[in-house]
Amino acid sequence: MPDVLAPDAWPSSHPSPHPSPHPYPRPDSPPVLSPDAAEHTLNVWLVPRFSMLTLFCLLEPLRVANRFGRDLFAWRLLSADGEAVVASNGVRIDVDERLTGLVDEGGFDEMASHSRLMVVSSYEPEAHVGVEERAVLRRLAAHGAWLGGLDTAPFILARAGVLAGHRVALHWESVPAFRQEFPELAISPAHYEWQGERLTGSGGAASIDMMLAWIETLYGPSLADAVGRQIVHQRGQDSTRTQERYQDPALPRSVVRALAVMEANLAQSLAIPEVCRLAGQSQRQLTRLFMAAFGETPKQCYLGMRLDHAQRVLADSRVSVSQAAFGVGFSHLAHFTRAYRRRFSEAPSVTARRGLVAD
Repeated sequence: MPDVLAPDAWPSSHPSPHPSPHPYPRPDSPPVLSPDAAEHTLNVWLVPRFSMLTLFCLLEPLRVANRFGRDLFAWRLLSADGEAVVASNGVRIDVDERLTGLVDEGGFDEMASHSRLMVVSSYEPEAHVGVEERAVLRRLAAHGAWLGGLDTAPFILARAGVLAGHRVALHWESVPAFRQEFPELAISPAHYEWQGERLTGSGGAASIDMMLAWIETLYGPSLADAVGRQIVHQRGQDSTRTQERYQDPALPRSVVRALAVMEANLAQSLAIPEVCRLAGQSQRQLTRLFMAAFGETPKQCYLGMRLDHAQRVLADSRVSVSQAAFGVGFSHLAHFTRAYRRRFSEAPSVTARRGLVAD
């Protein structure tokens, strides 16, 4: 058993109103508490096809924190209709109530400032989100509630108009589409952003660090570190590095420079000789290095990067096929469509239809 926080090490500014009769830490399994038994409750709205990994990483630090002698955290799982939700891995999860229950409760005006709602989604984040759900988000925001969104859920919050003035962190694959749809919102390269009553993050394993940060804010670093040790998670500073393709540290320096040039110029499609000049390498030598590393020429690799970017934009936003094509440097739509079909075995219009959602 790793070293854990002793009872007298709890911050004095947070005395326990209900001292636990259990030895410290509790020898039994960490309790799953009801909202009326816990000091803090997190409401979690599960959007169909949500990420199960994100949900587990969100809740496990809270569950384990309850082991350390106090009744700290509870959670309620919500869905739009109060019915079970199927995750992206096909697992069906029962929920506790409808999302609208947060605002239908008596005394909402008095309790909303203490409400905490985290939205968890992944694929097709708005396919099952309508006017009623967005109205709930706006009403919660108007009453000062704490709102969060993980993975692709920042799209849901942004479309509800509750992220204005806040930096936004989300899954790196969704950044191009988000930037195109919400150019007025600042995108953060960090794994999560916590500004006032808004919390956004990339989801997945980064949710552990996000919850440990919440635990630390409430009860101090000793408890957060103890929870991290208990779940065998090494805490660290939130990384500001963006997720990048081709992160092999063994790649030659000129290849890394060439990739950076390509990624910085997806919209204008530089000629390969210009890429080579900016990378400081001859075209012949750079081609040899690319073939050794990727089995592709620099031209093929650059085209693939541009098409991958277009696919992410089409799949995650409302942009048209022509906008996506022009956004990655194609001046002829027919050329873009042929190249796209060769790479993804479907027309870009098919991908675009999956990205469209009704207001």
